[in-house]
Amino acid sequence: MKTTEYLSEIVQELSQTVHLISDEEAEKLVNQISESKKIFVAGAGRSGFMGKSFVMRMMHMGIDAYVVGETVTANLEKDDLLIIGSGSGETKTLVAIAEKAKSLGGKVATITISPESTIGELADIIVKLPGVTKDQSAGDYKTIQPMGSLFEQTMLLFYDALILRFMEKKGLDSDKMYGKHANLE
Repeated sequence: MKTTEYLSEIVQELSQTVHLISDEEAEKLVNQISESKKIFVAGAGRSGFMGKSFVMRMMHMGIDAYVVGETVTANLEKDDLLIIGSGSGETKTLVAIAEKAKSLGGKVATITISPESTIGELADIIVKLPGVTKDQSAGDYKTIQPMGSLFEQTMLLFYDALILRFMEKKGLDSDKMYGKHANLE
């Protein structure tokens, strides 16, 4: 297959994931983001990169948002929100972060393939995304892509969709957000 044929196949896989995501759970997450003073996002590997892009867009909207583990991350306090992106929901470091957030009185949301996982059990909000875990042992979706690529791509697009929904609810547009874009480049 040519590279562009693979790309077409990937786009087709992604377009089939949309109807498998719960609007109700997504709306709960948008509402919790609105109600929380600070938002923290965590993920390992590529899932973490997707989370970083989400934090950047939240910052552009004026939301007090942080990537867990960065040197400029604030402290999590009661009623703050931690969002964890984890396909398996079993990554040990992320489980520990979720447990710590709960012990501090924070809310936990997870974006995952595995709602029944350890992180899923700790979460107040669960958004299940289609895909397969990186070892392809869990998940109810078939993909031509390696490891957790489909989940990670779906998560990035889901995060972007959350941004659009939040913008709609808050009456924001790209021009207003651009004013918060980095200008020291």
